[in-house]
Amino acid sequence: MRQHIRFYVGDTLHHLSDLPPDLTLLDWLREQQGRTGTKEGCNEGDCGACTVLVGRLEQGRVVWCAVNACIQLVWMLDGAQLLTVEDLRGANGQLHPVQQAMVDEHGSQCGFCTPGFVMSMVALSTQVDLAALEGTLDEERIINEALAGNLCRCTGYAPIVRAMKKAATYCASNGEPIRARMQEFITRLHHLQDGATVELRSPAGRVTLPASTDALAAAYAQDPAAVMVAGGTDVGLWITKRLRQLPHIIAVRSVQELHQIETRPDGALWIGAAVTYTQAMPFLVSHLPAAADALRRIGSTQVRNAATVCGNIGNGSPIGDGPPIFIAAGAELHLRCAQERRVIPLEAFFLAYGKQDIRPGEFIEGVCIPPQAPGSVWGVYKVSKRFDQDISAVLGAFRLVMAEDGTIQEACLAYGGMAGIPCRAKKAEAALLGQKRTQATLRAAQAAVKEDFTPLSDMRASAWYRTTVAANLLARLFDPDARHAPSGAPTLQNWQELAHG
Repeated sequence: MRQHIRFYVGDTLHHLSDLPPDLTLLDWLREQQGRTGTKEGCNEGDCGACTVLVGRLEQGRVVWCAVNACIQLVWMLDGAQLLTVEDLRGANGQLHPVQQAMVDEHGSQCGFCTPGFVMSMVALSTQVDLAALEGTLDEERIINEALAGNLCRCTGYAPIVRAMKKAATYCASNGEPIRARMQEFITRLHHLQDGATVELRSPAGRVTLPASTDALAAAYAQDPAAVMVAGGTDVGLWITKRLRQLPHIIAVRSVQELHQIETRPDGALWIGAAVTYTQAMPFLVSHLPAAADALRRIGSTQVRNAATVCGNIGNGSPIGDGPPIFIAAGAELHLRCAQERRVIPLEAFFLAYGKQDIRPGEFIEGVCIPPQAPGSVWGVYKVSKRFDQDISAVLGAFRLVMAEDGTIQEACLAYGGMAGIPCRAKKAEAALLGQKRTQATLRAAQAAVKEDFTPLSDMRASAWYRTTVAANLLARLFDPDARHAPSGAPTLQNWQELAHG
């Protein structure tokens, strides 16, 4: 067992042991390392001013991800390479092509958000083959895949997008500086991978980073009161906004077995508990293509790079965007407590607001999404106040299976935001079964869905609005033009490029 974490910041190797469990990467960088180029803005993962670049070894190569330092905890960096805006200059003081393009295109005014924008743009330049993309990296793709998690309130995005295009053109012809050091980063990170369980202790508490599922199960069985943390995009806000102290944290993402994602021989999709949304996205889009548009709107790029699919389930939020989609798909949740395992339908996991079917010391190992029946009709729709990076007012995920005679043989209508948990509209489903897809059937289902839920009014939407929207989304499901072509949905090829470089 190792009693310290180790990671690189720039070209400096750090060994840390006496580390508070709740110390954020942002605070460590600014207050202990003097790296003040990384800015503190919202301190909740929304504005992107604190964006940094984290590189990890995956299948023998370094994969770079932009993350929000404000909701990353320092111990999460064990075995990683961190780059901040201070690390982008070359040995001769030359600016990174993205930085130079921002200067040339006047992409900064007050400058507070600029380091975060630069890091997000550099992340894109390291992730995709810019030479292959030359001429196809348009404004929509730049914003959707790099800048949706960065906010600017003075310059506007036009000069920043121009800067990204200019930097991409330069890198396509002359190479990207960080990619040029790939072998160097691979070598140094390889020496940090020892497969050891890590236990950090300090006066403020302790952190356990298990190296295996057995080690994780043993640690959690020994202390069921510990907080399980995967990507930290939810728990980070407990620390920065609620000022909660967490005496014992057990990490999920340190367990390599939980990073497994695969399509099984029977066509089912398995997603381990440590798989991030970014890693899962090409598999999810291929498995559930109708959900692509809604999945892209889960958080921002920085959030999806950290947040895990199973963490989105485990926190039990009634407005989490993933669970309604997976419920509609008939997903099953795999749970483990010590050496005992059990499998339950995902919809049965959610019992009441803040209450899930999970026992002391039990944790999620993964979620399994079965293959979808041929001829299934899908619709997945998210309604929120703004398009990108916003919490849903209502999310509807619908699946119909049609019989040969055109009647509805199976119906699953799952909603988020309509109750204290993500759940199905059982009365509306009953109104559809055995019926043809007619306007009369639609009206019956719309009337029934209003009886399924008694939603709350809050800052995102009123009860009347939610009820009305829930019914209207069924009309969209019945509209053939709205079912099959979600506007602005990224292609499977886009997601594969971002996931694999």
